[in-house]
Amino acid sequence: MLLRIKKHPIIDFKDSERISFYFNDTKLHGFKGDSIASALHAAGIKKLTTSLKYDRPRGFFCGIGKCSSCLMKVNKVPNVRTCIAPLNNGIRVETQEKLADWPDVEFKSKSKETANVDILVVGAGPAGLCASLEAAGQGASVLLVDENQTVGGQLVKQTHKFFGSKQEKAGTRGIQIAIDLENDLKKFEQNGKIKVMMDSTAIGYYEGDKEKQHKFAVVKREVYENTLYEVNCRAAIFACGAMENMLLFPGNDLPGVYGAGAVQTLMNVFGVKPGKKVIMVGAGNVGLIVSYQLLQAGIEVDRVVEAMPQIGGYHVHAAKLRRCGVPILTSHSIKEVYGNGKVEGAVIVKLDNNWQPVKGSEEKINCDTICLAVGLTPSTRFLYQVGAEMEFIPEAGGYVALHDDSMHTTIKGIYVAGDSSGIEEASTAMIEGKIAGLSAAISLGYKKKGDSSLKKQHMGELDRLRAGPFGEKPRIGKHKISKLLGKRHV
Repeated sequence: MLLRIKKHPIIDFKDSERISFYFNDTKLHGFKGDSIASALHAAGIKKLTTSLKYDRPRGFFCGIGKCSSCLMKVNKVPNVRTCIAPLNNGIRVETQEKLADWPDVEFKSKSKETANVDILVVGAGPAGLCASLEAAGQGASVLLVDENQTVGGQLVKQTHKFFGSKQEKAGTRGIQIAIDLENDLKKFEQNGKIKVMMDSTAIGYYEGDKEKQHKFAVVKREVYENTLYEVNCRAAIFACGAMENMLLFPGNDLPGVYGAGAVQTLMNVFGVKPGKKVIMVGAGNVGLIVSYQLLQAGIEVDRVVEAMPQIGGYHVHAAKLRRCGVPILTSHSIKEVYGNGKVEGAVIVKLDNNWQPVKGSEEKINCDTICLAVGLTPSTRFLYQVGAEMEFIPEAGGYVALHDDSMHTTIKGIYVAGDSSGIEEASTAMIEGKIAGLSAAISLGYKKKGDSSLKKQHMGELDRLRAGPFGEKPRIGKHKISKLLGKRHV
């Protein structure tokens, strides 16, 4: 309970229903709304599993179900992603040592369900929510699928106020934007235009028939039991977000090394402190913002280290940290992290002009948390499966699907939006979602008067957001995508 956040200047962590569960036959307590992993973390348990090859401890890293560091056995069912699995009363959680044993649990036989819709949207973050709302607003029927318990994606973690214009929610905190979008979503749910399936995973793509061109398999989880859905749709929008990048250094796999998004999840969603003393790696906007959020949660940030010779994020964020006494060291990086089964300290080192460690500059620091804010990689596995043409675009964050300004990929009826189309801010993700949703609906014949001007308006907003110096990389990335798309279809 010492790791629970009791006071916060922005978020009110109200006490919810207290529930009990078992971890390796030891009775523990958590709260309704916890994930299994966050409840374990609050109880001081950082080791969740062990690595297959080297038998090393593994802990919470991404917090969004996209790595294997939190796989555990729950009620005898192996490979449960405990970072997104909800905590329920009386469940039995066990450490999964390497490969899981074949389960002796008896699985209930369930019939397959079928869902027929105009548009499937995968991902209920800022891009997916806006895509769903825009498509439903045109009259299309939408099925929105997401792996988490609540909608909002990264917005539910963002306690800072957004920049930009009124159209981009300037001056509004991300957590409030998530609430506003959810309220809009509920209106369409009530009239039957949008169906929402949370705690669900789209797992496969198949050829559809002439009327419903695309077929997907979706698994809906209910109290650790699954129902398989066959989803037939005329178009699909992938808004699957991104995955945290990793740095190579000894000890980078120890429990206590987190991606920045995981730290935000623990703090701002579950009200759990990731640790007591943190070293932040990366001085881009994410690293600077999360460092300040750590301070708001009452956690010491020892310093921010940045390999680049200059700060990568907005200087207003850096200034707030410096006023709080947090040093930001450019041309520095992590050399090593050490500890017995978890992070107990780190060695940082100065880098020369060739990015090489400066001999004799090493400094040993006692800490229990390393937070990596070193960029994201687009989540594109599904786009590969549907056969979309992919290309490696460094400025977009990695491999992305080639797409036009309507967010349409090279596969008819398949669209992409948000970080899946290239790493940017949540503001641009929302606008891309609107463009994708509007474009998909129009392509299916749902066209209203003024649609073309609305689409033009959204594109103008994107151009304005990318106009400044911080939009240079996305501008270059989108230009490369457009150029490659043009060459492929000459």
